Amino acid sequence: MIEVEQLRVRFGDNEVVKGVSLNVPAGGSFGIVGESGSGKSTVLRALSGLNGAWTGRIAIDGESVGPRRDKAFFRKVQMVFQDPYGSLHPRQTIDRILSEPLLVHGMDNIERRIETVLAEVALPNAVRFRYPHQLSGGQRQRVAIARALIAEPEVLLLDEPTSALDVSVQAEILNLLADLRERRNLTYILVSHNLAVVSHLCPTVGVMLGGQMVEVISAEDLRAGKTQHPHTSELRALSVDLEEPA
Repeated sequence: MIEVEQLRVRFGDNEVVKGVSLNVPAGGSFGIVGESGSGKSTVLRALSGLNGAWTGRIAIDGESVGPRRDKAFFRKVQMVFQDPYGSLHPRQTIDRILSEPLLVHGMDNIERRIETVLAEVALPNAVRFRYPHQLSGGQRQRVAIARALIAEPEVLLLDEPTSALDVSVQAEILNLLADLRERRNLTYILVSHNLAVVSHLCPTVGVMLGGQMVEVISAEDLRAGKTQHPHTSELRALSVDLEEPA
């Protein structure tokens, strides 16, 4: 579903992503971990079409895409951002936030689709008439996920979707994302600095350092400490809650 070959991204004279390649099968999930500034979120933004300053090859479902994307791409590929409060319009109700993607893509049955997607993310229908500031952090992130899902995409790009949430709420959101992927046969790329979060949701993990993907490792080997690159070992040593998922 997702193919990336020799992706390079430059900001002026500074090359921040240096020849990254990865493949994710349909219905699969791939995690990208690394310290701040490693280039992991920049990879995601190039994939999503938010950053056009890249070279290499990106293909979605076998079709190569360029820096400029059309509406069909944005219906197929959606992104969930790190900060749910910052990514939701503060002066729009949840109903308006969820209806806009449907209007943009010319989709019908707006009322039914909103009710269905809210139920999928375990939110009551009453939140439709509230504003983002009236919701908890976990509820806002559920709305952000609902907004990404409502146009029925095939790919979700997840940029640190739990880092702004309390630990107990993080687990709820991760379990929700796992359930949604299985139910809808979605394909995920999840970016995080937290190895425990990534290994919970992704069977394969890419480790980034200085703009390069220095290791691709299974979540099972990561938990078992069977790493190849020293940086992966360093990240693992810092992850106190890395263990077998419940």
